[in-house]
Amino acid sequence: MARKPKKHHLRAEDRPALARLFRAHKTPQNLIFRARILNMCDAGHTVEEVAKRLNTTKITVYKWLRRYHESGLDGIRDLPRPGQPTKITEAKVKEVLRLTQKTIPRESTHWSLRLMAKRAGITVWQVQQIWNAAGLKPHLLKTFKISNDPDFAEKVIDVVGLYMNPPENAMILSVDEKTQIQALDRTQPMLQLRPGQVARRTHDYKRNGTRSLYAAFDILTGRTMGRVTKRHRAKEFLDFLRQVERSTPSHLDLHLILDNSSTHKTAEVKTWLSKHPRITLHFTPTSASWLNAVEGWFSQLERRALYRGVFSNVKELRDAIHRYINVHNKEFAKPFIWTKSAQSIIAAVERAKENLMNNTRN
Repeated sequence: MARKPKKHHLRAEDRPALARLFRAHKTPQNLIFRARILNMCDAGHTVEEVAKRLNTTKITVYKWLRRYHESGLDGIRDLPRPGQPTKITEAKVKEVLRLTQKTIPRESTHWSLRLMAKRAGITVWQVQQIWNAAGLKPHLLKTFKISNDPDFAEKVIDVVGLYMNPPENAMILSVDEKTQIQALDRTQPMLQLRPGQVARRTHDYKRNGTRSLYAAFDILTGRTMGRVTKRHRAKEFLDFLRQVERSTPSHLDLHLILDNSSTHKTAEVKTWLSKHPRITLHFTPTSASWLNAVEGWFSQLERRALYRGVFSNVKELRDAIHRYINVHNKEFAKPFIWTKSAQSIIAAVERAKENLMNNTRN
């Protein structure tokens, strides 16, 4: 008679902790692999089945099962290595810091842990400790742009003043347009999310046209008014202004915060505004779109409704945008709160300019 395979079940109190390991974004992949072994065995799979499905050996499966039965979930973590770690001198630390900040490797545009360890003659772990202590992250690169608007301070004071001290009997609307939104369709169906596998889609796509979105974000309520258009011209912007004027209470003054697009300053727009004195435009400094509150709303729209969207035509794209606006206004709208004072923003920009000049001189 064939012997039944031995069952390897988890302790009941360990199952929630194992689930937390899977959910944690920073769980190392080697730990995820060992947790999968335990999880599959707990689900009733034999050692042979687990080894085959995880593309490993039965010896490996038995090893982590044995470690788990001996030490619980702590047993599947890496054991501390024996011996005292090699001490590193202060001179070597200074050398690593100097190399990281003042030089670049011959074979790359930036230092990696392995390249620096090879160059400095120390271990990868030691390089990581030095970089962590100094707050150095050579693998990261951020972009910046400092506004050179001659009226930067005045515009910041004006816009931030509207955010932090809005006038009475008025609506503050942050207005902008998101242009060239593409209706993209994937060349093959998406592979859906399932346990142990992230959702997947093809890297290539089909373009099915574009649309532009004009949006007015009410900072006092968080509600958004939108208009989807085929083109992006002063005419479409003026049509949106008319929509905003019709859709807001006539007894309230309207203060619109805008960027410096040329479509916002045409003669037709100025003529129309002269006939509607309750509307006042406030322009953000050039190269300072982050000062416009609607940009944050656009970012949410992109993440939640557009990035993963599949649109076979522009009508589906337009419907998705309107659907997101409606749901946002009904369920998620909340007042916009600005906390940084105009003085602190101006001071930060001045410091950035000074640092840039110092780096240029050096």
